[in-house]
Amino acid sequence: MAPGCTLVLVLMLTTVALSRTGAVPVPSAPRALPPARGCHMAQFKSLSPQELEAFKTARDAFEDSFLPKDWDCSTHLFPRTRDLKHLQVWERPVALEAELALTLTVLEAMANSSLGHSLEQPLLTLQNIHSKLQACVPAQPTASSRPRGRLHHWLHRLQEARKESQDCLEASVMFNLLRLLTRDLKCVASGDQCV
Repeated sequence: MAPGCTLVLVLMLTTVALSRTGAVPVPSAPRALPPARGCHMAQFKSLSPQELEAFKTARDAFEDSFLPKDWDCSTHLFPRTRDLKHLQVWERPVALEAELALTLTVLEAMANSSLGHSLEQPLLTLQNIHSKLQACVPAQPTASSRPRGRLHHWLHRLQEARKESQDCLEASVMFNLLRLLTRDLKCVASGDQCV
């Protein structure tokens, strides 16, 4: 065998051996978004009857103390036309996380009121869901994952909601609780099966 061919053969075999051991970086196929590590939301496809009952009890207690004149919102914070199914799968946890963050902020402020006792279990449940959901949301948005379109509009609406009166926020959040749990959370927990 010619000396030049032997050298080429040795280089080829060395390259193959090194790439199989991981000593040489081998380019992999690019992905649109890296998979979220530790994102396990399937357990929230449906909450237990006891958990849902705790939310209904809190909502009912709020309704009993609610005076319609107190609820004066300039916008509908959670319009009926809003549906996470209209977002891309990777956008859904981002939208739900923002909705949950606002909900927790409002409910935690309400916990010091006469509703405090009825909010204890719902707050614990929502805090647990929120902590698990944060593993599904990218910490720093990349250029391809920056909110655009519907997601941007929804996030902006939730940000602007913080300017509403406390009474408006409380009523909006309380009347949206069951939808958040039975529709939005279920959609995120179902991943690409939510259609």
